[in-house]
Amino acid sequence: MNKGPSKAKMGPQKSEAHKVVGPGQFQITVKSQDYDLAPENGCRCLLAISCPERYPDEVPQLEILEEPENCTPLEVEQLMEMMQAEAEANVGMVMIFTIVSAAGEWLNCHCDELQRRKEEEAERIKREVEEAERKRFEGTRVTVESFLVWKENFEREMNALRAEKARQLEAARRSKLSGRELFQKDNTLDNSDIKFLEDAGEDVKVDESLFQDLDDLDLDDELAELSDS
Repeated sequence: MNKGPSKAKMGPQKSEAHKVVGPGQFQITVKSQDYDLAPENGCRCLLAISCPERYPDEVPQLEILEEPENCTPLEVEQLMEMMQAEAEANVGMVMIFTIVSAAGEWLNCHCDELQRRKEEEAERIKREVEEAERKRFEGTRVTVESFLVWKENFEREMNALRAEKARQLEAARRSKLSGRELFQKDNTLDNSDIKFLEDAGEDVKVDESLFQDLDDLDLDDELAELSDS
């Protein structure tokens, strides 16, 4: 009478860590390669394996007690399906080590794929940054139309600057004019005193002919003579 599988037939030949929890029942921790060095980039899961009395002629019951890190629910389901298929393919043979090894290999391949995705994502971000920098330094491409628009705006700005400069020079020149030059430049100045008297209430009559020969007067010489005296 078969009292159950022997320890030699059902015990795992090699594993990261395993614990016997009952007759024919094991809990085995499976890790990806280099998990202990970089857990954030690796995977680890806890398997529960229960061997029936007819093991290995009957597949053991498999269960994932702790889902591996960095795996989606769909990927955990794929891992479970892979282990079940491995068990069914090895019916009649000692298979615990085979199942555990297949799970470890699956985790290794999954972690390699995760690393590849991370590197591709990092490369994509790098390309986007470089492309943005290139566009920033390259600027807008110059066409005939855009150049003509720029030229028109530039000439308009330059003309405005020239006009402002001319106005400033004229203002500076006017501030240095002599009395005679001021009369010659602006004939409204000869009425300024009259306007002042009118505002004061004086009735002033002006003989405009007195100002007609103003250009013939040498006011500067007369002022010089008065100052010498």
